[in-house]
Amino acid sequence: MKTAETQVSRYSISCPTLPLAVYREVAAHLQQVAGVTTGLLTQRSPHFNYSQSQVGGLWLEFSPAADLQARQRVDQILKYYGDRFGNWQELQEFH
Repeated sequence: MKTAETQVSRYSISCPTLPLAVYREVAAHLQQVAGVTTGLLTQRSPHFNYSQSQVGGLWLEFSPAADLQARQRVDQILKYYGDRFGNWQELQEFH
């Protein structure tokens, strides 16, 4: 994911195989970046599947104070987790 290349201030992303605990870790990690707010999205699937996450995704928002360096740091964090758990997918709607 390349948040540093766009000026969008809100994203909803998902990694279908990412466990709940790791989603929480990613959210906590991203919240440490100045100008970034995050939260978890609820799972919308009506069927439980052990091979899928119990979380629907992660939303993140950049405040106007988030500079290019903050966006690059977010990209680094997402790449780190994406390399270990699978690619992030941008969701079309912000929850």
